[in-house]
Amino acid sequence: MSAKADWASKDFYAELGVKKDATQDEIKKAYRKLARANHPDSNPGDTAKHEKFKTVAEAYDVVGDPEKRKEYDEFRSMPAGFSGGGFPGGGFPGGYSAGGFDLNDLLRDRTGGGGGFGDMFGDLFGGGGRARQQPRPRKGADAETSATISFTDALEGVTISLRLASDGACATCHGTGGKPGTRPHVCPTCEGTGYVAVSAGGGFSMNETCPTCHGSRMAYDEACPVCHGSGRGTSSRTIQARIPAGVRDGQRIRLRGKGSPGDNGGPAGDLYVTVKVRPHAIFGRKDDNLTLEVPVGFDEAALGAEIKVPTLGGAPVTLRLPAGTPNGRTFRVRGKGVKKADGTQGDLLVTVEVHVPAVLDAAAREAIEAYRAATSDKPLRTRLFEEA
Repeated sequence: MSAKADWASKDFYAELGVKKDATQDEIKKAYRKLARANHPDSNPGDTAKHEKFKTVAEAYDVVGDPEKRKEYDEFRSMPAGFSGGGFPGGGFPGGYSAGGFDLNDLLRDRTGGGGGFGDMFGDLFGGGGRARQQPRPRKGADAETSATISFTDALEGVTISLRLASDGACATCHGTGGKPGTRPHVCPTCEGTGYVAVSAGGGFSMNETCPTCHGSRMAYDEACPVCHGSGRGTSSRTIQARIPAGVRDGQRIRLRGKGSPGDNGGPAGDLYVTVKVRPHAIFGRKDDNLTLEVPVGFDEAALGAEIKVPTLGGAPVTLRLPAGTPNGRTFRVRGKGVKKADGTQGDLLVTVEVHVPAVLDAAAREAIEAYRAATSDKPLRTRLFEEA
């Protein structure tokens, strides 16, 4: 009996364990349950379950598709003479049609047209039937770029414009890889699964993306004359990207969905931006704290003083230096640093540098000579020689 006449002898609803008036959702749930229970990968060596898997897959390939299901129901409701047995050879005369459809095309050949085991795996995980001739959606490639921003923008966050040249879908074939006007067919290399088995040695094999259809499950006899079948083309575009507050120099930011466009309705890839921060004239950064080096006079360090120091984007603050402050001492001004993700702020770390004047006037020289005379009995380097 031919595959086309096979519909007359098979009750696909019974194979799936559903009623004839079951909803498409009920049919899908029944199929998934049976397919998981009888999948060959889960039941190695169990021939009965392997055959059951093929049977439920064939049933779902028909009644799981609303159009095929309609044809199947009409075919099953015909008088017995139309079931295939009423014509010589158990088939139908070429070109005979009834009910608005070609009886010779009710069921596609399993090895040539749409349908097949590639769809069984696709439907098992929620994919559609290959008979719809829809290539599988693919996510776009991720893209890389860099951006240079100011020190202040890095602390406060900023929106920047980025011009990107990326590998997007071919403008001629729209990412299909086929010559415009031609129709796809099931990939002959992978038979519509989207992958091929490659030997890994030692009796093991692994699945790799099909080199012919690149995982789309469909192939074209004539390739696109522009992209030569790759489905890819170079595109240029400008996007607005938000750089978050507190970003560090050299940090890599991920922007979801800002990468290369996807194929066949698939989502876009991600964009990774490496941020370069221009140094500030006087401020530096250490983790979530700002740093600042402030020159002070010898007298201020020796006698103590109150000095004003700037803050980034705010009013100056007064810093109290105790008498005898050494060169290089660091003071902490709380809450004047980098804004953190939780809304709090780091601190400002102020390091003092005791300033030694290069030129002295007469009054300053006299005062320092008097200081030298007053401290001449207390040499600073005596201990060095004692320890040596």
